[in-house]
Amino acid sequence: MKKKLVALTGAGISAESGIPTFRGSDGLWMGHRVEDVATPGGFKRNQQKVLDFYNLRRRNVADAKPNGAHHQLVKLEDSFNVVVITQNIDDLHERAGSSHVIHLHGEIFKKCSSIDKGYVTPVFEDIQVGEVAPDGSQWRPFVVWFEEGVPQMNHAVTEVRDADFFVVIGTSLQVYPAAGLINYVKPGTPKFIIDNNIPNIGINTDMICIELSATQGMMELTKHLLNN
Repeated sequence: MKKKLVALTGAGISAESGIPTFRGSDGLWMGHRVEDVATPGGFKRNQQKVLDFYNLRRRNVADAKPNGAHHQLVKLEDSFNVVVITQNIDDLHERAGSSHVIHLHGEIFKKCSSIDKGYVTPVFEDIQVGEVAPDGSQWRPFVVWFEEGVPQMNHAVTEVRDADFFVVIGTSLQVYPAAGLINYVKPGTPKFIIDNNIPNIGINTDMICIELSATQGMMELTKHLLNN
């Protein structure tokens, strides 16, 4: 029976595919205040601005391709039961071939009712102001904004608790509750973190740090796991 490897991925793994990271050191996300484009209040104030922002992101993701780090995770499925928990809203893990992906923060190629997220459907074109869901409300991106709950969190916690290996790839471990998943790893479980700039991991001093890009780091991790 294959051992279980759980990978928590963030913006750093998609950055190598040309998808901009969440926000820079100036506190802006692609030139916008997070409060304006990633909160329910921002959507209430200016639907057009928010829809335009995510329409552009959807086009960016459509043009991107999975990179080596995504493909390395797929190759590990030959030897491990791999579960990917991603903070990213792109579909690059799926396009690379990962068979078990949990999206904590939603999916850019889906839209939902702005009243009830139970009304959800695929979307590959721009969402326009005035386009409404079956309940009569404006369609919005199927993403988890700040100030909203994370419906997939309990599912993710269950997977992490069962992990035989836990890997963090390309995330600053600053966005909660996703960053808190590391606290659910069983004691004694090997933990790895891959990032060009290893974030402050606080009390988790038992983590094995691989200070490389996502692709290079995944190659190192694969060699380590398969040779030990």
